[in-house]
Amino acid sequence: MSKPFASSTDLAAKTETLEVLADGVYALTAEGDPNVGAIEGEDFLVAFEARATPAAARDWLVKLREHTDKPVRYLVLSHYHAVRVLGASAFEADEIIAHERTQFLIQERGMQDWASEYGRMPRLFKEPDGIPGLTWPTLTFSDRMTIPLGGDRGDLVLQYLGRGHTEGDIVAWLPKHRIMFAGDLVEAKAALYTGDAFHQEWSSTTLDAVKAMGAEMLVGGRGEIPRGQEAVNAAIEQSRGFITAIIDNVRATQAAGGTLKDAFDACHTALSPTYGHWPIFEHTLPFDVARTWEELQGVERPTIWTAERDREVWAQLQG
Repeated sequence: MSKPFASSTDLAAKTETLEVLADGVYALTAEGDPNVGAIEGEDFLVAFEARATPAAARDWLVKLREHTDKPVRYLVLSHYHAVRVLGASAFEADEIIAHERTQFLIQERGMQDWASEYGRMPRLFKEPDGIPGLTWPTLTFSDRMTIPLGGDRGDLVLQYLGRGHTEGDIVAWLPKHRIMFAGDLVEAKAALYTGDAFHQEWSSTTLDAVKAMGAEMLVGGRGEIPRGQEAVNAAIEQSRGFITAIIDNVRATQAAGGTLKDAFDACHTALSPTYGHWPIFEHTLPFDVARTWEELQGVERPTIWTAERDREVWAQLQG
């Protein structure tokens, strides 16, 4: 019997928890749903991630407004995926900031990704008719951008550390507090979606660069917030272990002359004992394996996911 498609039947509401990480530094977690955050400047806010719809974003802003009424000057997008960006209009930000490759990816595949993610995760798209269209960054950079927060708040550093979850992932780093918002480059006790990834670079140089920052608190894309450098490093290594296990099993299957389905079955068997009980494991694994398969065959950039391709791969691997 085939499994329900992706997270299409995961319709139960999750408990959302706003956590104050330091003075003027906030994160919202939601039992494995995408995390978001905000950082106060002297007279403004920087929001990190936009959620999937304006209605979903407004729910987050209502909670945030219990702590601060400062206007959102900057909305930072860690990457291009629809569940991270399509709620942007709710923030009424002066600037929407992303990596230059994220802007390119929105142009190249933003519409397809919107349809794909809506089909995979409909619960996250609260009041989808309220989405005004694709979200376009108004300010991009290639390597590093610094936002002075004013007063004694220090700086917020936006940095590109290499290809990983996508071609254009960035992190937000608060040196004063040693807090990192890592987007989907790192998850803590949640499975990783790698369907648009560069596995070999992500699992090596990119995560090495994340680790070298020396964060003492890390807000990943999903899951809990690790506190203390030991816990942060454990989350980084959990993420690396998930990716490398997929690489190793897909590579071994290809070397043995196996099929994509053989590779999926090998990965499912290998990863389930450690990761199978974590959020979105069954949802992500077919897409993760499909992308790893083509990457190891020499396909440099991920094939665009469409709603139709999603269903075809799911039927082939999880059917």
